[in-house]
Amino acid sequence: MADADWDASLAFVFAAEGGYSHDPLDPGGATNLGITLAELSEWRHIAVTKDDVKNLGREEAAAIYRSNYWNSSRCTDLPAGVDLMVFDASVNIGIGRSAKFLQAAVGVAVDGSIGPQTVAAVKSWPVSDLISELAARRLAFYQTLPNFNHFGAGWTNRVCQVQDHALAMAGAGQASSAWPTRDVVTYRA
Repeated sequence: MADADWDASLAFVFAAEGGYSHDPLDPGGATNLGITLAELSEWRHIAVTKDDVKNLGREEAAAIYRSNYWNSSRCTDLPAGVDLMVFDASVNIGIGRSAKFLQAAVGVAVDGSIGPQTVAAVKSWPVSDLISELAARRLAFYQTLPNFNHFGAGWTNRVCQVQDHALAMAGAGQASSAWPTRDVVTYRA
């Protein structure tokens, strides 16, 4: 992994997560740049307020993402494109679930922790095939969630966008330099 992979992956996540939100149907609650109130409190080792979340800067959010998601998911050890898929899924659906999707896809023991066996198995897969498999698993998961009617279009679009960008990073496709790359779903409840 080059720093360019980290930079591109972080840019994607920042664009996908957007700014401050506090949707009552989102179990994350008050969120800014994808960082929740609970996560910011844990990072700072003190209770924070919604205003603290609103005022969260990109530099601190990037530090949280690098430490708690990128490094914890061993993205540095993954091929270009796969690193983005795992990182973005870790942010959006949790590190353990993202790791389990990767492990199931490559056929190793599913324990939710990316270790040497997982990394070795990943490297034996064609990158574009693995990126597509991870996207399919993530979409299937979202469809099982009770709030899919509310968030489903956004989740589906995000998966299609991250897949496009991951393929471009892997040299297996071409992504636009603008976000989003394509609007895939218009969902009506």
